[in-house]
Amino acid sequence: MSASIRPRRSVLFLPGSNPRALEKARELPADGLIFDLEDAVAPDAKDAARGGVAAALSLGFYSPRELILRVNPLDTPWGHGDLTVAATLPIDAVLIPKVEDAERVRRTVALLDESGAPPGLCVWCMIETPRGVLAAAEIAGADKRVGALVAGTSDLTADLRARETRDRLPLLTALGLILLAARAHGRSVLDGVHLDLADGEGFAAVCRQGRDLGFDGKTVIHPQQIDPANAAFTPTAEEVSRAHRIIAAYTEAIAAGKGAIRLDGRLVEALHVEEARRTLALVDAIATRAVG
Repeated sequence: MSASIRPRRSVLFLPGSNPRALEKARELPADGLIFDLEDAVAPDAKDAARGGVAAALSLGFYSPRELILRVNPLDTPWGHGDLTVAATLPIDAVLIPKVEDAERVRRTVALLDESGAPPGLCVWCMIETPRGVLAAAEIAGADKRVGALVAGTSDLTADLRARETRDRLPLLTALGLILLAARAHGRSVLDGVHLDLADGEGFAAVCRQGRDLGFDGKTVIHPQQIDPANAAFTPTAEEVSRAHRIIAAYTEAIAAGKGAIRLDGRLVEALHVEEARRTLALVDAIATRAVG
């Protein structure tokens, strides 16, 4: 099971037009890096940013972090060129912004295939508009290359005309729909960014909330957010201990011909054992991929 689990506790957005940020990222303990050619880059800097990111990725030294390229939409002057280059780069995934239907995914995949993208290159989809949320299930199932859904909470908050609150109550319906869509199709799912860099306590709180909801990790916008995100999405020592005890107790129960047991006053069934194994596999994967 561990081979199929990849830690995505913290995935850092990097401005593609900032060479210093691209260099510094090689030393950061993020599980993943998103090289951003879209929102973080001004229109007159798009072409130069694409070249700079390609050069940085070709130079390497980012391993074992997961590498993702956020491209510009296909209906912009840069989208086609971004995808053509992406197909040739040593990356793990392409992140498509503002996906609102399955057709956007299929067009992207077709262009990647035409450009010679390797079979293992995944497509990640940002769900950041009301239309995207309502179509999240069809987007998640659009193609076998789809590897993850990413909640774009900033744009979504604006489109909903919602207020930014610490409990994120205005976003919970949308977050739930994105999660349901991802899990229904066996995809990973990442929580959106937290824009207030001075609000460390609030950031820690939304990380815990995201973990409790079921997200695999958090997209972040500054290196200072990496450690808190990693901490929130790493199983605790208590969770690891309980996982070991669940597996051991259930193994004994099965050997005795029992299908369910009580542990610490709670019923334990096969589904709890599967989750316990997933927890331990994640811990192993984190240890194997430790960076920084």
